[in-house]
Amino acid sequence: MTIRVMLVDDQVLLRTGFRMVLAAQPDMEVVAEAGDGAEAIDVLRATAVDVVLMDVRMPKLDGVEATRRICAQENPPKVLILTTFDLDEYAFSGLKAGASGFMLKDVPPAELLTAIRSVHSGDAVVAPSTTRRLLDRFAPMLPNTGAQPPLKELELLTGREREVMILVAQGLSNGEIAARLVLSEATVKTHVGRILTKLGLRDRVQVVVLAYETGLVRAGGGS
Repeated sequence: MTIRVMLVDDQVLLRTGFRMVLAAQPDMEVVAEAGDGAEAIDVLRATAVDVVLMDVRMPKLDGVEATRRICAQENPPKVLILTTFDLDEYAFSGLKAGASGFMLKDVPPAELLTAIRSVHSGDAVVAPSTTRRLLDRFAPMLPNTGAQPPLKELELLTGREREVMILVAQGLSNGEIAARLVLSEATVKTHVGRILTKLGLRDRVQVVVLAYETGLVRAGGGS
């Protein structure tokens, strides 16, 4: 299956570079480009896209608001935020808006390609530990941080799923969670999948965001 990619960046040279890298891949095709968020939304109305590579700083409509509007649509493409600065407020806002992850613009081509494939398959492309540091830094921006977890959202989880969710939010990989809870890695992966389904979340990044928003995990990794 060919992954249909859209490039959204106001710098033509960057789009050209990304297009050249993706064009060399047998399983990827750049099907659309846009110079700002507003144009991207217009193009998506007429073009089928699987993954959007989204810049954050653009004229007219920035990448964060564009991501929010795109992810609010029915069956939206996955969005991968591209940012110049690691762990900045734009990346945080992009994750909050529904992006499946973020990467630096100067990422090596091989890592970019892996990220696109991961996002397309439904995985997050931000390492759990990186996501945790990001959320720890910007936890004050979360309106409900420190509040009691709302039962309506989390009461659907079993006790084990709740344990797994907390460990995901604390930055542990599936392997680390398996070792901590004395489970197989496959079982942990199954629990994560059920958490995503029950809570209507896209990926692990969204699990972490919700855990911080509800106060299930607090800045600094406590629970």
